[in-house]
Amino acid sequence: MSSFSDEDAFEAATVPLSRMAMAARPMPYLEGLNPAQRAAVEALQGPVLMLAGAGTGKTRALTARIAHLLTTGTARPNEILAVTFTNKAAREMKHRIGKLLGEAVEGMPWLGTFHSICVKLLRRHAELVGLKSNFTILDTDDQIRLLKQLIAAEGIDDKRWPARMLAGIIDNWKNKALTPDKIPLSDSGAFDHKGVELYGAYQTRLRELNACDFGDLLLHMVVIFQSHEDVLDQYRRWFRYILVDEYQDTNVAQYLWLRLLAGGHKNICCVGDDDQSIYGWRGAEVGNILRFEQDFPGAEVVRLEQNYRSTAHILAAASGVIAANKGRLGKTLFTEGGDGELVRLIGHWDGEEEARWIGDEVEAMQRGTRGMDPMGLDSMAILVRASHQMRAFEDRFLTIGLPYRVIGGPRFYERLEIRDAMAYFRLAVSQDDDLAFERVVNTPKRGLGDKAVQTIQRTARANGVSLVEGARLVCEGRLLGGKGLKELTLLVQGLDRWHGQVRAEADTHVELAEMILDESGYTGFWQNDKTPEAPGRLENLKELVKALEQFENLQGFLEHVSLIMDNETEEQGEKVSIMTLHAAKGLEFPAVFLPGWEDGLFPSQRSMDESGLKGLEEERRLAYVGITRAERICTISFAANRRVYGQWQSALPSRFIDELPADHVEVLTPPGLYGGGYGAAGMAAQASPQMQGMDRSDLHQKAASADVYNSPGWRRLQSRSQQRGMSMPSEAKNMTIDLDAVSAFTEADRVFHQKFGYGEVMAIEGDKLVIEFDKAGEKKVVARFVVSAEAADDVPF
Repeated sequence: MSSFSDEDAFEAATVPLSRMAMAARPMPYLEGLNPAQRAAVEALQGPVLMLAGAGTGKTRALTARIAHLLTTGTARPNEILAVTFTNKAAREMKHRIGKLLGEAVEGMPWLGTFHSICVKLLRRHAELVGLKSNFTILDTDDQIRLLKQLIAAEGIDDKRWPARMLAGIIDNWKNKALTPDKIPLSDSGAFDHKGVELYGAYQTRLRELNACDFGDLLLHMVVIFQSHEDVLDQYRRWFRYILVDEYQDTNVAQYLWLRLLAGGHKNICCVGDDDQSIYGWRGAEVGNILRFEQDFPGAEVVRLEQNYRSTAHILAAASGVIAANKGRLGKTLFTEGGDGELVRLIGHWDGEEEARWIGDEVEAMQRGTRGMDPMGLDSMAILVRASHQMRAFEDRFLTIGLPYRVIGGPRFYERLEIRDAMAYFRLAVSQDDDLAFERVVNTPKRGLGDKAVQTIQRTARANGVSLVEGARLVCEGRLLGGKGLKELTLLVQGLDRWHGQVRAEADTHVELAEMILDESGYTGFWQNDKTPEAPGRLENLKELVKALEQFENLQGFLEHVSLIMDNETEEQGEKVSIMTLHAAKGLEFPAVFLPGWEDGLFPSQRSMDESGLKGLEEERRLAYVGITRAERICTISFAANRRVYGQWQSALPSRFIDELPADHVEVLTPPGLYGGGYGAAGMAAQASPQMQGMDRSDLHQKAASADVYNSPGWRRLQSRSQQRGMSMPSEAKNMTIDLDAVSAFTEADRVFHQKFGYGEVMAIEGDKLVIEFDKAGEKKVVARFVVSAEAADDVPF
């Protein structure tokens, strides 16, 4: 059994100030706190939940609480356990406490992240879980390599069941504090029914290596606390006051660890916002914060609701959206600042037009031509739901010379799958590109290891030719054997075929790009990959192919990308920020653009398919986070059409747009976007100059009654995911009509349209119908938006 060392006694004895000395100090940190913040700071005994809405000063309240514990002599520095999620947050907290106290904070060894604190604890008690105190912590690459060895030893096909997939399964179990002997039967089928067995073998191998992964740091400490009451009791006495930041983001293991430590004195203060729990995909459990009062009976709940960041209209819009979630504790944000500008809602024809408009708007705001003072680029951010959305903005901003930065991840063309695909495209254009060949020769896996590549390189050098030509000579001379020779031969043949098609212009470059990705096996590689990242990578590849449509050939596209990649060479000066909504959490900007609010994109169809209502509610929390990043101006946009693999797909506006309160939204959508009145377009039509004098509430009332955007019929249409894809209306842009499309209707059929009522089909153009409506006159509409008159008679629209 482990015991506390002399170091512990030394830490306990050496504190910078006595309790009496601290109690005599003034308390300037209480000045300026609002009543709710002060109540949270001064409630020092027993469990406290600080329910802190977005922008309500929760960090200030949290640090003031720590300062109050120290200043009043309630706790010594080493008796406070303060847990954050990032090292940056821990550093900021320590810095702020120092400023509040007027001196550097010393003797607070237990202020840090979950992992940094647990690694210190585990080194003290490593022998209790079969480790030595000098254990090593594996990084992700080491973890994958070890799992690959175990998978190979079991004779499992690592292409069908990759190590990264197993790593994700094991990490999920560890997030839930599940050891191999506690995996529920419902999970026993994981990884082809071998998951539990491999998990046990993995943990055994880690102990043999005197190592652990990041998940073990918490898991081992939970196990130690659960099985060694003397150790747990010691730390309960040691950590007399516990404070937790971002409690809504805790997973099960973190939750259990905290509950165990606070189980004695119950002096735990958790700070968080259930409406900002957006990390369920990585194990966070919003239920942890929702049941705080059940876990700690008699807990004091203090709601921080006064917002210091955003205008009243922005807060009202965010509150209107999040109110649709059922499982929440509830709070009402308010501000003593002004109403500010209405949240702006605008629809666009397609994603490229959306990017053009936002680029123009950013430049206008930078010049100050929107009737307000000029705004710097650092003050503006574009927050997207999916990383593939960034491509259109990066391309547009490069074209108009607008500086930008991507936060929280690589730029679109720097992503692994995009670099791989681009390498194939480069080889199709030029077979002399040795760097591109080296990148893809064994991507996806072709059984061509380092020795095979060295053989190709030696052959190329000996003959003074490119690596592609060297590979051809290797194949002709049969300098390799087995699978490697066969796969290399297929690759060389493919490269020759694609290069020939580029030169002959036998196929359009878009079709050729799809062919290259398909025939090389690269698309199939990601389709067969079962890791969580694979779907996103496939979406990015689709977006890459879509980008080709704007260029005449592959060569022009490759030149364009070279310019894109050069965009970051100049680091000086202000730049507009582009990031995902997840990466934006904790940040704020005077102006925020929220593009892509379309059903299927946001809320994410994949999230809803995988997690149902739970997934939808997390997507709604993500929308709330996005809106509340804005301080002064918030612009939400959506596109009516997006092009996927060369095919137009129409999109319905996000259901979250339905939930925006009309009194706090200004609709900018051009009339006619949805056939003359759908959704926001109908509202924009109502907002014509002739109606400027109309009372705003009356305007929205008339707009709502004039179209079906919020009607049960529209919602029903919205819920039919299989009908979401529509073709591009024939009258717009320079679209070529697909005359070969088969329509479900014939001329003279009687049909019903939710907006225009009953009518007769006069002509058919592919999947577009020319209909003479009884009351609305002649319209061209997409066939999927109408039903036969007989069917309509049975539907209570």
